[in-house]
Amino acid sequence: MLDFSFENECKEQGYVSICGIDEAGRGPLAGNVVAAAVIMPEGFLPEGLNDSKKISPKKREKLYDIITANCIWSVGEATPAEIDEYNILNATMLAMNRAVEGLSQKADFALIDGNCSRGFKIPTKTVVSGDAKVPSIAAASIIAKVTRDRECLELDAKYPEYGFAKHKGYPTAEHMNKVRELGPCSEYRMSFLSFLKK
Repeated sequence: MLDFSFENECKEQGYVSICGIDEAGRGPLAGNVVAAAVIMPEGFLPEGLNDSKKISPKKREKLYDIITANCIWSVGEATPAEIDEYNILNATMLAMNRAVEGLSQKADFALIDGNCSRGFKIPTKTVVSGDAKVPSIAAASIIAKVTRDRECLELDAKYPEYGFAKHKGYPTAEHMNKVRELGPCSEYRMSFLSFLKK
């Protein structure tokens, strides 16, 4: 259930510019891992806002437009090459840090979905299942998910033979068979392709 208890707790400690952070694309075999940071106006809670995984693509797109029109937001990404070099967790932290650094209004505190926080220049608090509890994290989950899904459509136009529009890079049986058949293109995370050695 979304409410402002985490944000209010931060404000009681004197913080004024609190951003929520979430990511999309940790599990796929290909493409960037995408993170978003969102600072919401006081009391702003769009109707239907929730964890992006619990909302239909059409509803996500609608919420994306509402959030981007009303909030301060930024996206940060880490590439497949960075994922292979640093591992997916560290690359995700890199993307999250880039999202915070990209905000047009500097945040003084970050609420982060999950249980890991590394490398931030501002104080942070991790919230497990935060995208279902904290409005700004839920908003960040929408921005990150829509951004990554749109990038997968671009990948599909560039490499139609892999079917990115359908599986969004995730390791479905059909997708893995395509990679076995065709070999990986430059968008793949080579460290995620251990199934090719079997």
